[in-house]
Amino acid sequence: MTGEVAARAALTRVLEPGDEHGGRWLRELGAVELMGRLTGGGTEPAALTGVGPERLAGYRRRAARADPGRDLAAAAEAQVRFVVPGTPDWPTQLDDLGDARPVGLWLRGAADLRAWALRSVALVGARACTPYGAHMAQSLAGGLAERGWVVVSGAAYGIDGAAHRGALASGGATVAVLACGVDVAYPRGHAGLLGRIAGQGLVLGELPPGSHPTPSRFVLRNRVIAALTRGTVVVEAAHRSGSLVTARRAQGLGRITMGVPGPATSALSAGVHELLRGEAFLVSDAAEVVELVGGMGELAPERRGPVLPRDLLRPATARVLEALPAGRPAQLDAVALASGIGVDEVIGRLYELHSLGFVERQGDGWQLSRQRPGGSTQTGGSRRGGR
Repeated sequence: MTGEVAARAALTRVLEPGDEHGGRWLRELGAVELMGRLTGGGTEPAALTGVGPERLAGYRRRAARADPGRDLAAAAEAQVRFVVPGTPDWPTQLDDLGDARPVGLWLRGAADLRAWALRSVALVGARACTPYGAHMAQSLAGGLAERGWVVVSGAAYGIDGAAHRGALASGGATVAVLACGVDVAYPRGHAGLLGRIAGQGLVLGELPPGSHPTPSRFVLRNRVIAALTRGTVVVEAAHRSGSLVTARRAQGLGRITMGVPGPATSALSAGVHELLRGEAFLVSDAAEVVELVGGMGELAPERRGPVLPRDLLRPATARVLEALPAGRPAQLDAVALASGIGVDEVIGRLYELHSLGFVERQGDGWQLSRQRPGGSTQTGGSRRGGR
């Protein structure tokens, strides 16, 4: 255990996640010197600037109670490791957070976070989600996992839990970012899920063992989800949803932001629709997500309806077909007039259509076949002008 690692472990008890004053001191002084100044043993007596005396006194009280040796020993016993900036395991995209970068990360699970983060997507959304939202989150997560992408979420009820389960069910990788210690099962109902994630993926957090969540910590946790991943997908979110905080942090960091649309009348999709009216991209499946966040050539399949036999006709032939009325034969002159094509060419087009099964001869006239190519039966009127 180096002095730097021990000092940073201690600072996870002193600084709240996202504390930019502490982040600035850490950048300027280093972890060992900062802890020294907070505990009265620094090499210089200079004051820590930017905060008032009461707040500074609070930092000092926390620093005096910090025991990094105990925390690191408890972590090791629980098979939890602590990684810090500058080490091989550190995901460098978190450095984009500047002074709000985590002091360090406590990890539960054996996977390589740095490697996993390079190909990861955040899936977040409402806790009180609808069955549609849960289905979409699980389907997206499963599809991403099958394509070799890591699904990152916050282990909350609703969309988060569905996303983790979707990835696990597909035999894929998933990461849970917590607003508490990684040894704390929160929410309690997800204790089993968190155990599965730790076994098959990773559970991580900024707070030391035994730490409990607070409302502000949930909000600040979202910046880690946004920075860690290549893009963020929001599946169901009301106007004041914390998931929108994650999406907006992702946008501010230059990450791709995506949303899954829902019913226009659903309050749980109102926040997503607000994102989609701005800079976010609309996605409906994993292939579309990968097209946005993946490398060159990882394109979603082209979306189109079924190809009908009439779609394969040449334009002039299609015009002759459209000129025939439904339910009765038409003379050549009438077909030529309706299609805008000369009589001689109309004759050739009609025989072409006859060979393909679209039309049949009735005395001197022509009419649509009762049984059309593709198995459809002609029962309606003329399609002229109705396309």
